[in-house]
Amino acid sequence: MNQAATRYTKTAKILHWLIAIAIFGMFALGWYMSDLPKEGPKQMAYDLFDWGIYTWTLSEEASPRTFYFNLHKSIGITIFALIAVRIFWRITHKAPAMLASYKAWETKLASGVHRLLYVLMVALPLSGLVMAVASKYGVKWFGVEFIGGLDNTPLREVFKEAHEIIGVVILLIIIVHIVGALKHKFIDKDETLDRML
Repeated sequence: MNQAATRYTKTAKILHWLIAIAIFGMFALGWYMSDLPKEGPKQMAYDLFDWGIYTWTLSEEASPRTFYFNLHKSIGITIFALIAVRIFWRITHKAPAMLASYKAWETKLASGVHRLLYVLMVALPLSGLVMAVASKYGVKWFGVEFIGGLDNTPLREVFKEAHEIIGVVILLIIIVHIVGALKHKFIDKDETLDRML
């Protein structure tokens, strides 16, 4: 069997790892920003996470909570676009067949987890986008007006709850995905993980 038939394409690998890193980053950002007070001193520049690595200058003053929530929305929209590209790539480029060494239950579990991850990767940013649009603030993409707010509190609350639940579910599914990959690497000692590296 040739390498193209047993390994993922370079584009698939780049999209996989870029989206994976971005999703973990978004979880970290979500936890960080959820503890920020609703009212805070407004400023024109923010040292990202107070790490002293990069200072973000704004076009208008914003509170820390507003700044980080807008950053979360902007990155979320970007991830949503990357996921759309990934889905298009997956539809137009067949994934390599699963290894013949897999047990029947492993094949079914892996297939189910992959499908569920795709559904959740769409549902998570989509629920966040609807939640943001339902708010009075709407959505800016890195400071550029993107979609205006509807100021619909009941709709916002429904999608806020959905966004949080989907976030927990995708985190659990990602853990299953990682555990499965590590099992294949260190216990089964097969090439499952190597095909995506």
